[in-house]
Amino acid sequence: MYVNAVRFLDDLHTLRSFGASGVGKGVVRPAYSEADMEARVWLAGRMRDAGLRVEMDAMGNLFGLAEGPSLLMGSHSDSQPEGGWLDGALGVVAALEVARASREAGGPAISVVSFQDEEGRFGVTTGSAVWSGHLDQTSADRLCDHVGVTLGEAREVIGGLVTGPVDPAQFTGFVELHIEQGPTLDTSGEQIGVVSDIVGIRDMKITFDGQQNHAGTTPMHLRRDAFQAVSAFNAELDARFRNVVTPATVWTIGHLSLHPNASSIVPGRAVFSMQWRDGDGGRLVRMEEIIRALADEIAKARGMRVQFGQMLGLEPVRMDARLRALLEQGAQAVAPDNWRLMPSGALHDATNVSRLMPVAMLFVPSIGGISHAFAEDTDEADLVAGVKVLGAAVSAL
Repeated sequence: MYVNAVRFLDDLHTLRSFGASGVGKGVVRPAYSEADMEARVWLAGRMRDAGLRVEMDAMGNLFGLAEGPSLLMGSHSDSQPEGGWLDGALGVVAALEVARASREAGGPAISVVSFQDEEGRFGVTTGSAVWSGHLDQTSADRLCDHVGVTLGEAREVIGGLVTGPVDPAQFTGFVELHIEQGPTLDTSGEQIGVVSDIVGIRDMKITFDGQQNHAGTTPMHLRRDAFQAVSAFNAELDARFRNVVTPATVWTIGHLSLHPNASSIVPGRAVFSMQWRDGDGGRLVRMEEIIRALADEIAKARGMRVQFGQMLGLEPVRMDARLRALLEQGAQAVAPDNWRLMPSGALHDATNVSRLMPVAMLFVPSIGGISHAFAEDTDEADLVAGVKVLGAAVSAL
């Protein structure tokens, strides 16, 4: 099998042009945005050129299907609000190149997918969550982004592109190539990471309702300041977690909205995101108990109400031994003794797909460990190496 590096890189750079930020190689291509839809139309054309049958389901998940049973490869092509050019996009274009190369060589049938809303504009890996049955479409449509748009409203833009559901029974497994999004490979100088398992995640919104009031005339001891409740929660959380978490556990308050969000008004409401990740499902449950108990305690102490939004999340997933072994074999062929077996601290569509079929993942380095930022980048030699490992694994099939 001959992997055409020039063709692969040309496609990858073309995909970057949809939603190009103008800052470095960054992109702005959130799910269902104009740039996202333009990219999906272009990808559909490239899939057809590769001899694949194009299908799109009601979520906007885009498939390029080979005939008969096939190995599914891909990732996602939507981006963070300020995203890098490789996060997700690499896996989609790499899958397309391997599908072409395998077809040209008379090799195994490879299908390609670009899942929708992996980056969580509306939830957690929403497109693959619906496709895998982890989340039903009706519930998904009620999810809102940070400005109040529902997923049901947003997906109206896919309209006539939808062809119908795509049956997962036609796929023998799923393999996803991705940038690491962390510093391990870049620091060690290794070229390839074969993923052993993916951490689990929990994500929910928490709301403190206090009392909106005048910022100049309300004495400090009489205030029911919702932002101060968030501050107290954040300050105490680390201490409450101390005897539960490990050095690999992470938690983040990444989004905060104050109402009415004015300089001279004590905020009466604060809504914030609470997300935590770990490789142990039991630990995720214990962390949730601590989060809820602490928020209740702070609300009662400050005369406020606390509300917990819908819990979103996925369990930790171990990679399929057979597919992983093929990737290890390919890594050794392409990057002899310059690869490692490693866990994924980031969440990926492979987690959802694992409910339906065997899955495996492959990493290439992220320069400086940077991702979810315009500065995200990977040396092109490493990008090509990743595709060649996929090609070697497919050849071994």
